[in-house]
Amino acid sequence: MRDHQTGGEADETPETRVTDRVREVRDSKVLAAMSHPLRRRLLDILRVDGPSTASVLAGKSGQAVGNISHHLKVLAASELVEEVPELARDRRERWWRRSPGVLNWSPSDFPDDPVAAAAESLVLERQTALVRQWFAARDDYPEPWRRAAFTTDHWARLSVAELAELEEKIFALLASLADREVPDDGQERELVFLSVRAVPGQP
Repeated sequence: MRDHQTGGEADETPETRVTDRVREVRDSKVLAAMSHPLRRRLLDILRVDGPSTASVLAGKSGQAVGNISHHLKVLAASELVEEVPELARDRRERWWRRSPGVLNWSPSDFPDDPVAAAAESLVLERQTALVRQWFAARDDYPEPWRRAAFTTDHWARLSVAELAELEEKIFALLASLADREVPDDGQERELVFLSVRAVPGQP
């Protein structure tokens, strides 16, 4: 399971390995830090909007500043966010950003660990909620946007190697869109949620 991040360089710890901006998560404490709806949302806001302060994040999430500060400390303890002191205007102001790279983890690395099951469940619930949010709001969008939004599904017989190759290709495509500098070509652009699943199953 991959979670794309952007940011500066991160330190390597015994519980994680940062290689080519991929952080292999092996510590369930990191998953626990991610497995909270508000912390998950804070990570998304920092990804989309860039560095921010607790007060700005509180305004965007509808939470108290003290609550946001607490959750930022939990995320920082797992190196999921980091301070950006160069953005502070004085000693009292604290800026935060997401730590760099891609989080990569597999439930198979956490056998019988309820934290991993909770993390998977949160990811699924979050993805479903964002799609349902679109269903509820799409009538407010112009017709071209309603027509452009899409979902698709397919069945294919794949080997483990072929499925891994498909993951790499899709991830590279989505990452290229997420990481690019947005063109200044006058076209209207909306924030678009991109999600892909590929799992063995039966019709």
